[in-house]
Amino acid sequence: MKNKLLSCIEKYKSLCDYIDIRLENSSSTNIIITNGELATLKKSNEIGGIVRALYKGSWGTVSFNNLDDIDSFTETAIKQAKLIGNSESCLAPVEVVEDSVFLCLKNDPRKVSLYEKINLLKEYNELALNFHENISSVNVTYNEVFSNITFTSSEGSYIYQEKMDLGGIILITAVEGDNSQSTSVGFGSSDDYNCVLGLHEEIKKQSQIAVDLLKAPKVKAGTYTIITDSHLSGVFVHEAFGHLSEGDNVYENKELKDIMKLGKRFGRPILNIYDSGLDKGKRGYLKYDDEGVKTEKTYLIKEGKLVGRLHSRETAGKMNEKATGNGRAINYKYAPIPRMRNTVIESGNSSFKEMLKDISLGILAIGTNGGQTTGDNFTFSASYGYIIRNGKICELVRDINLTGNIFETLNNIDMIGNENTSRDSGGGCGKGEQFPLPVSFGGPRIRIQNVVVGGKE
Repeated sequence: MKNKLLSCIEKYKSLCDYIDIRLENSSSTNIIITNGELATLKKSNEIGGIVRALYKGSWGTVSFNNLDDIDSFTETAIKQAKLIGNSESCLAPVEVVEDSVFLCLKNDPRKVSLYEKINLLKEYNELALNFHENISSVNVTYNEVFSNITFTSSEGSYIYQEKMDLGGIILITAVEGDNSQSTSVGFGSSDDYNCVLGLHEEIKKQSQIAVDLLKAPKVKAGTYTIITDSHLSGVFVHEAFGHLSEGDNVYENKELKDIMKLGKRFGRPILNIYDSGLDKGKRGYLKYDDEGVKTEKTYLIKEGKLVGRLHSRETAGKMNEKATGNGRAINYKYAPIPRMRNTVIESGNSSFKEMLKDISLGILAIGTNGGQTTGDNFTFSASYGYIIRNGKICELVRDINLTGNIFETLNNIDMIGNENTSRDSGGGCGKGEQFPLPVSFGGPRIRIQNVVVGGKE
């Protein structure tokens, strides 16, 4: 295979400015248990590739499943690029790499039988379903993907990488009359099946919370001091700030480009945000991105100031900045675009007790049921929360909707916790029709002043 790829690149590289080819061989397992029954069991294998040709600033891209016709596909990609190319090709310079990256797993899920996996997931499902009479449905989803990816380019890079992605979620729903409340337990890893094990106590905890939420009052609308848990901190920084930091979003939006000027202050000196591909075990871990660029830890905000963004080679070249190893594609059917890896608010120095002590009225917001961002404004729904009254955690509340402007909210973060208890879950990030891309996010608890909370008037 290597000789075939190198021969193809050598044959056609003089006809355009740049060529790369990415081959992928993947196998996946998907299991869904619904209310104690096996609803889905799917095992699949897929082999394919994609060739990209760059000519005078424009790309020709062809994905394929038959390696025997790779010369024909490469010719087609070059023809596409030449049909529309009319400017200057601009790729940020990167190191030429020859490397092989092999999996080093702590507990290999391939050594666990399908029978064992299904039985464990059924056990989790039944544990939640039988926890209380108000638990009406439980859905357990498990996904694992193993991939072998080969990348080669006309600049001389040749990289072979083995990857694993594992993720899932246990969704618990309690119902009383027309009142329905849900909680969840997520798990995920890029190197360890152990993340699936030992979830019994967390399932019991979340089952109890789902039942308790049926009686919990809706939060009263107002402006509060908010403390977010690790999961909500991570979702907030990923959705509300991470996407704003992706190079194509900045480059293609003049208004955002003016806002996201490097050196601009967006928070207090305690605030540090980074995106990294180096965190082993995280679902966002990867040694090289899908353009053959070595990944790194990229600070986005350092001591409150904007210091970086997330780039593919093309967006880095166009903005005269460094490629960061964020050129990612969900699979061989797509060209890489700037995407996050593991996006994190860095731990601070405040204990949870210190964060609580001077709050007369606030909310401890936990988890998320989703949200959306529109430009620099956001709306997030916490899974549930607790009222903080005079420094004490008090009653459980629900229907907590957090809204605001991302830049004002970043500036209102006045304390950052000294513990990072984040863990990966299932799902992934969606962008450019590429969903679900494995990513991670997290961080410590954060305290935010003056957050507008929607709820009961």
